[in-house]
Formats: sequence, C-alpha cells, structure tokens
Amino acid sequence: MPVPLPDDASVLLLPPDAAEVACVARGVISAVAPRGGLTGLQQTLLAAMFHSLTGFDIDPLAVQAELADKPYGARDLAEDLHRRNAAFRGRIVQTMVTAELVLDPLPPEVAGRVAEFAAELSVHDDLEDVLLGHADSGRRLAAIDFDRNGYLHDFDVHHTQQLHVGDGALTGPWTPVEDDPALAARWASLGELPAGTLGRGVYDFYKTRGFAFPGSPGSAPPLLAQHDWVHILADYGTRVESEIEIFAFIARANDDLHAFSLLAMVVSLFETGALAAGAGLFQADRGHLSQPGMAVRFGDALRRAALCAGSNDFMATDWFAVADKPVAVLRQELLLPPKSEEAVTAGSVGPWDAGGISPFQLNAGRKLAEAEGREYAGPAVE
Repeated sequence: MPVPLPDDASVLLLPPDAAEVACVARGVISAVAPRGGLTGLQQTLLAAMFHSLTGFDIDPLAVQAELADKPYGARDLAEDLHRRNAAFRGRIVQTMVTAELVLDPLPPEVAGRVAEFAAELSVHDDLEDVLLGHADSGRRLAAIDFDRNGYLHDFDVHHTQQLHVGDGALTGPWTPVEDDPALAARWASLGELPAGTLGRGVYDFYKTRGFAFPGSPGSAPPLLAQHDWVHILADYGTRVESEIEIFAFIARANDDLHAFSLLAMVVSLFETGALAAGAGLFQADRGHLSQPGMAVRFGDALRRAALCAGSNDFMATDWFAVADKPVAVLRQELLLPPKSEEAVTAGSVGPWDAGGISPFQLNAGRKLAEAEGREYAGPAVE
C-alpha cells in the first residue's frame, strides 16, 4: 500500500537534514545496487549528486555495507519520507533512475526495485515502465518511448510559437526545418545585437562552430536548437561531456518532473548507448559520463539548476523575447549561481574556453569563417 502524500498542514518543506539524507541514501542504494554491489560509476555518481544537492557527503560503499546487516526497503523509505510532497519524492525517484540508467545492461531486478520504491512513495512516472519493459531485453531503447512517456508526452505541433517556425513546418517535436528563410533570417539577425547580450552570444556560438541556423539546410531541429541558448546562459561548452551537463541543468531547472526524460535520453545516448539516436540529431556515443570528473560536473549542473529562481522550462522559452538582454542580467534574474570550484577543477568549461569545442566543430567554424572572408575567432580545442 503506497504511503500517501501529506496534506498542507503536515507537509515538510525544509531542506533535508543529515539524518534524512542518510535515509534517502539507504533507500536509493537499496533500490539501484545490482547483484555484486554498486558499480564504480554508480558510486562516484551518487556521491557527487548527494554532495551537490544536499550539502552532505555520503560513502556509498559504507551505506551498502550497512544495508547488508540491516536491509532497508521501499516501505521503510516511504514511511521515513511520509511528510514529503510529490516533488521531493519525485526527485528521489529520479536519483534512483539516474543510477539505474548507467547500468549496462540494466538488470530486471534493479528496474523492478526502482519501480517498487516509486510505487511505495506514491510516485508514478511512465518512464519507469519504459525502463522496466526494456531491462535486460537485449534491445535498445526506442526514442519514441522517451517522447511519449516524458517531457514531450503532450507536445502539440500547433502550439510552438516560441520556435518561430512557419505554419505546417513541424510534424513532430524533432522535425528539422531546413527551408524556412524567415526563420533563418531571424536567427541571423542576432548578429546585429551588442556584444554581451544573449542573442549575440548565440550568434557567435553558431558561427564559431559552423552550425547552420534553424530554417536553413543542414540545421538542427528547432526544438533542439532551444538548448543552444542555455549553453550561453549557463556557460557550458559543446563537447559531449558538456551536453550531459546542459541537459542535467535543463531537466533539474523545470519543476515538471517529465523534463527528466530529456536527461534520461542523453544519459542513454552518451553513457550506455542503450538509445541509438535521439532528439533528431544526436547519435549514441558511449562512455562519456564515466570520464574522470564527470560525476562532479554532473552533480554541479543539477545543483545550479536547483538553485535557480522558480521553475524554468528552457525548452519552451521564447528566447528571442530576451535575446537583447545582457547575459549577466539574465543570470542575476534567475539567481543562477556560478559553477563550483570543484566542477571547474574537474573540467567543466564554457563555450569560449579552451576545450569547450570539439575538433569537428572547430574545423567547421574555421571553414565557415574562410568562406565568409573573415578571421576565425573562437575557442581552442585544448
């Protein structure tokens, strides 16, 4: 029997203390540890996430050893969190899902336990059903499952004014739009804005990487291009590791728990390769979340997003409405904190930093500059 959500009189809205964090750690690790114990990536990822999001440090292996002597099940966690609301409980389940997504293959018993914990917490997300159905099945996840059961479950091609595409141009969320001169011109006009504004930053971002503006041949789907503005706003580069940071930031900034599916998609693309392709452009490329320092960078991206003011659906924002605002002003309005020193030391870079661009993008940016008869002025690969 699921533990019901609290009423307004009994709900606990204060940040968790050390004792509650310890309970959550026991619950998460009970749910996600496969036979043989937590993997190395699970250990580093959970330690980084708990540190960044709670301010308290946990030792996943010590917790695991404790659980061997004193098991802690789904009912135990749900009862200990009986005063917590749906949002808090939902974030706990998302932590579990993150830690199960990095298992390759995903064991059915882990997927089943996570689903059990979610049910006891009165949390239901169709994404768990997707993972349970695919666990250890030998099949790759289908992108359509993420679309139908996550952030895009109610996507309507007729209500996408923030994308500024022409009528009838979209047939689905990740439809590329490569023949819309008005859209391409809108993006190109960002180059007329002053330096330091968000729009000018995005314009330079595209030029230095040789990206085609939405509406022109070879461009990314307009919905995917929404996340490019966040690269400038939140100061993340464009290598695969930075893309993981970006989508962690986007998913956590939105109070709609469905947004987590965007992060699940990226982890499945760029860590396990369980998803072959996604977002109309990305292709599977394994092992990037396992890279040294990435757990710290991942946790810090979640922390920064959690500290932003309000709920922010960055994929549904009309960025052109704020394109003329200085980036510094937008960050102040969002209360967006800077990256932690730990994340920077671990390798987190911005779009203009050395290492904030891939070799392919650098070459494309230089070729575009040569074709346009201008000097290249972008970041270095290293």
